[in-house]
Amino acid sequence: MDKSFFETPYINDDKTCATFKFFFEDHTLANVLRNQILENPNVEFCGYSIPHPSEEYFQLQIQTRNGLNVYDALLNGFEELSKLCDKTKKLFIEAVDKFKIDNNMS
Repeated sequence: MDKSFFETPYINDDKTCATFKFFFEDHTLANVLRNQILENPNVEFCGYSIPHPSEEYFQLQIQTRNGLNVYDALLNGFEELSKLCDKTKKLFIEAVDKFKIDNNMS
């Protein structure tokens, strides 16, 4: 397909409210990204929708306060999600290594 991964079909003039469209993704990314974005105290609202199950995209709506640019809120959400994934991977590897040691496996 020719489409990019992401587009912004709507953004207001002061960049505190926007809708983003993410192609080839579903609830897996949408829900965890929404949760990470909502951790920011300057995000007033963040929600997502998948208009139809046969469509391969979700729409993410973000509204910020105190002048926070929605692009910064989105980028921060991705950065925090990346840190969470790194931490989860590290803890998983440590647990596997401990299991192998505890069970005399190499």
